[in-house]
Amino acid sequence: MRTSNDPDHSKAEINLALTPEAKIHILRGMLRIRAFENMARSYYMAGHMGGFLILQSGQEAIPVAVRSMMTAEDHTICSLRGMGTAIAAGMSMRAGMAELFGKATGCSKGKGGLFGFYAPEHHHWGGHGYAATQTALAAGLAFGLKHQGKQGAVFCYLGDGAVNQGVFHESLNLASLFSLPVIYLIENNGYAMGTSVKRSSAIKDALAGRAAGYNIEWDIINGDSVYEIRAKLQPAIERAYRDQRPTVLELSTYRFEGFTIADANKFKYRTKQEVEERCENHDPLNLWSAQLLNENVVDQDGLKRIKAAALAEARAAAEFARSSPYLPPAAIMTDIYWEVDCATAAGSTGRHFFGS
Repeated sequence: MRTSNDPDHSKAEINLALTPEAKIHILRGMLRIRAFENMARSYYMAGHMGGFLILQSGQEAIPVAVRSMMTAEDHTICSLRGMGTAIAAGMSMRAGMAELFGKATGCSKGKGGLFGFYAPEHHHWGGHGYAATQTALAAGLAFGLKHQGKQGAVFCYLGDGAVNQGVFHESLNLASLFSLPVIYLIENNGYAMGTSVKRSSAIKDALAGRAAGYNIEWDIINGDSVYEIRAKLQPAIERAYRDQRPTVLELSTYRFEGFTIADANKFKYRTKQEVEERCENHDPLNLWSAQLLNENVVDQDGLKRIKAAALAEARAAAEFARSSPYLPPAAIMTDIYWEVDCATAAGSTGRHFFGS
């Protein structure tokens, strides 16, 4: 939370430019993520979904605030905790929910589940299950933007546990050497899979401070504050657009659920009292709602209508997913190799696939 000594980020030029409609749009985006994930959670717990279910509840301000700053030439890519990031990017709730149900109408035809939340039409390149693998892909996407002469940036989300992976440091090194327009967003929720940052990282003050070793600018952000995220993200975006230089930003945040919904140890590596305190006092949805109520941007009736609309959309998405068909069994052989699906010359040869 901001103290009296902190700057009032609402007065930042980028935030003064926000219209009331834009502020409500941010609120609506956060509420839509929460509604979608709560609906998915209820069906998952009832046994209607398989695989993993990993929620962003408590972290919604970050993807929505970031998306509010992006332009048509920007891209996003994230870790396994990224369903909300895909929804914020523009993926429909129906496509996302159907994917979780394993249905043919899902964003990846039901073949990827949680790990299939790709939305290329919105420049969102999925959530990646192996820690930090997306950081190298982000560097590659940024290299592509630079090679094509486009003024854009790649926003790469990663967790606090991913900063200890070698590929992240290799990516930072290359991003700095090649001067790439990539912004690494460390969502530090304190626990990685279940081990606290203090126990897992040899740090002094900040995870993002490691960027200094690669000659990369860095900063720390309160990830619960929409205004602070936008204010401190603006210099990083300008750096990417103007100088084609990378930035590492660490956003302090908290996940209300366990590592996954099936995390049986979620009250062993942190106390129930800690979780309850965070939910009560640091819920970004409540904080932003209170901010807009205080600014007279929205009233209680308007807030109720926005919440009801988000819930209705999530409920309709679940009904759509339940009524959608599964792919036929033969479809398991498609969407693996582009060459094979497109019947190219290369796709019709090779003893590994065809025995000849």
